[in-house]
Amino acid sequence: MRSVPFVSRPFDLDRLAVVRKAPEQQKLETDFEILSEDIEDRYRLIVGESPKMQRAVAMATKAAASNATVLLLGESGTGKELFARFIHNHSERAGLPFIAINSVGLSKELLESDLFGHEQGAFTGAHKTKKGKIELANGGTIFFDEIGDISCEMQAKLLRFLQEREFERVGGTATISVDVRVIAATNRDLSAAVKRGDFREDLYHRLNVVAITPPPLRERKEDIPFLADFFLKKFSVATRRNVTTISEKARRTMLTYDWPGNVRELANAVEHAVVLGSGAVIEDTDLPSRFAAESVVSQSENLSYRDGINAARKGLVLKALGKTNGNRAAAARLLGLETKYFLRLIKSLRID
Repeated sequence: MRSVPFVSRPFDLDRLAVVRKAPEQQKLETDFEILSEDIEDRYRLIVGESPKMQRAVAMATKAAASNATVLLLGESGTGKELFARFIHNHSERAGLPFIAINSVGLSKELLESDLFGHEQGAFTGAHKTKKGKIELANGGTIFFDEIGDISCEMQAKLLRFLQEREFERVGGTATISVDVRVIAATNRDLSAAVKRGDFREDLYHRLNVVAITPPPLRERKEDIPFLADFFLKKFSVATRRNVTTISEKARRTMLTYDWPGNVRELANAVEHAVVLGSGAVIEDTDLPSRFAAESVVSQSENLSYRDGINAARKGLVLKALGKTNGNRAAAARLLGLETKYFLRLIKSLRID
């Protein structure tokens, strides 16, 4: 328990100033403790018993000791940004800025201004000079997420920056130099994109100095029980629900599922069960409906031909919905179906 400062008579103005600052100081200390716990919790997600994950963490630890550019590869939801933060916080740049940039959804003009900043009057709405994220990251680490999605024009500008660590703000002529560590990530196959001409080969080689691929969850299933318990505790506290454990049947269901959405999907499934479950124990029926379909498909050899076909169709539809985060139009495209037909199929299969 923290001691509470008090003031004795006669009043000491210096002492009074300390007392006035005490609540603010205690809040800062509490916020720091919460932030520290949150950061530590996030790092627990990238450790485990699986040899593949241990190898990836060992590579990240070695990379952190250098200033080499790191390229994080692999599927969405595997924790690439966590790896980037892990590398930054285990490097000599820890404590200095870590700035993440996601290029998806930004136009070329907005992305360029976001990266490099702009001078006053550079374009309509540029009422004052603004530093870009690369400049703000000086001394620390810049993380380019979804690097495979940037335009060819931006690839050329980014290549120059990687070569020289220099750039000009949009609308400016002065050259600005920065000292930053570069980490990039993508779920695309960049080597295939290079062959197609969609990604510059020279930029690819600049980025691909140390390549690390966090394994998908289906290749590290021995870590699922630990991860599920971690998310159970996290979401039970966050939702103020007294959910304390996961039943053995629910655990078996989790272990037999393929997890196309990886750790992110596992987190969502556990949160779903905590929020909608009715007791202190998560049962397999508390998990999202796609898990029940998966279980039915695995047992379909004991069903009639029609039941088996419908179970397989339902499982396929639910997997597509899982991969597209419930977006039905996107799931239809993934399966090569017309959206109207796909919606009728969902209705006929009684999928919520």
